[in-house]
Amino acid sequence: MKPKDLKPPFTWGEQYTTIQDQVFYTYEPYGKDPEFTFPGWSDVFENHRPVKIEYCSGNGDWVAYQAQQDPESNWVAVEKLFGRVRKIWSKAKNYNLENLLCVCGEALYTTSTYFPPESVAEVYVNFPDPWPKKRHAKYRLIQDSFVDEMYRILEDGGMVTLVTDDEPYSIQMIEVFLRHPGFYSNTPEPYYFTEWKDYGTSYFEVLWREKGKSIRYHQFKKGPK
Repeated sequence: MKPKDLKPPFTWGEQYTTIQDQVFYTYEPYGKDPEFTFPGWSDVFENHRPVKIEYCSGNGDWVAYQAQQDPESNWVAVEKLFGRVRKIWSKAKNYNLENLLCVCGEALYTTSTYFPPESVAEVYVNFPDPWPKKRHAKYRLIQDSFVDEMYRILEDGGMVTLVTDDEPYSIQMIEVFLRHPGFYSNTPEPYYFTEWKDYGTSYFEVLWREKGKSIRYHQFKKGPK
């Protein structure tokens, strides 16, 4: 299957919330779609395996690899841009990954509106847009509101892993998670490490390493301090 083979079930401008053919389309402009009720992960995947979510999935290289290597988990790829969702969907079809669901929607809105509490085992955020200009930093995904949602959806002991090449964003990630009373760092100060064997690669990981950038990995666990 090619990315272009994925056709949305609606015309743009007349979107609605639906799950079709391994894609969960969420539609934000007017708030929650009153015609749609999220059925729950066990109904979506037709099993009760652990749910693991990657946000900012890009072209889907990393999450498709994880879904192949870990078939005993259900994987969810959250990506706002439909062009990228098409590429993730194509990988899911070509690799026969029935344990991979693509979400076409904005991360915070989709999570807060539809994802059930204490239903997710692990969360990964790989190379979120750093919005490097100071006046744009408010658009970064890793803010207090997003961390609150991570705490809500994660099971007790659930992990959040964050990866970035951007040092200022790394600092913000650490600050935001450490000030939340329900998370603690899984690594000692400086609360990140720069190598993770067998973590898996993505387009951005390869790109930034080729440019000589250092990659920072952070991991926070839900639980009492």
